[in-house]
Amino acid sequence: MSRYYIDCRDYPSDVKCSVALTADTKEELLQAVVEYECKSEGCKIHGCEDTPEFRDNIVKEFKEGTPPL
Repeated sequence: MSRYYIDCRDYPSDVKCSVALTADTKEELLQAVVEYECKSEGCKIHGCEDTPEFRDNIVKEFKEGTPPL
């Protein structure tokens, strides 16, 4: 079974966030990303809004596997 992840370290910014999220499905990962980036402390860090465009764009950034150490 594949896993999917997104790692904030892959997107350098002034924020220097080092959070990585991993899940068994793209749907589960998308929900985790939305919760982190749009509805939690991550919102203050990333300034994201939960819009259809945000969701479409973020899913395109998912990678198979697990984030590197």
